[in-house]
Amino acid sequence: MPLKYILLNKPFIAMLFFINLFGTIYGYIWYESQLAQTPTIFLPFVPDSPTASLFFTIFLLFFLLGKNVPYVEALAVMSLVKYGVWAVVMNLLTLYVNGTLSWSGYMLMASHGAMAIQGLLYAPYYRIKWRHFAVGAIWILHNDIIDYVFEMMPIYSSLTEYMNEIGYFTFWLSIFTIVIVYAATIKRQNHRWE
Repeated sequence: MPLKYILLNKPFIAMLFFINLFGTIYGYIWYESQLAQTPTIFLPFVPDSPTASLFFTIFLLFFLLGKNVPYVEALAVMSLVKYGVWAVVMNLLTLYVNGTLSWSGYMLMASHGAMAIQGLLYAPYYRIKWRHFAVGAIWILHNDIIDYVFEMMPIYSSLTEYMNEIGYFTFWLSIFTIVIVYAATIKRQNHRWE
């Protein structure tokens, strides 16, 4: 069965919608204690992964209805790829530093890896133009500033002493994400018309 058939199958899209919806809700609950001590101005920028899955959930809802929402699509794919990869790397780093990882760490690696993959799998169906792409790129770079200049990054207690290195890695992960998303959306669309 071709992958395209699965990705365009309405029951499959509906299943993904509910998985992402419940994952988004769980993600915001996971951030609850950190959000309680976050200044109001930074609240939209702290829960990175649940916000990424929220964008994708909105995309899936409109996709089910046969509509495109390019700004949401750009925000979704940029955020999903970046924070999907970021969470996998941070949990691997936690495993390396601590020598062990909780079951929730492995669950986070699996779910966040899936976030990045699903974001890219739907790339052929996004209708992202340069203006949408620019908003998504600015969003993830702006989040780096909020996280590592204003110190609003997610709390990984065992990794606290590595915040400078993590901030540096995260910046380059953002650049990598921008390049990958460009190749999967803007560049791909341009080749389609040639």
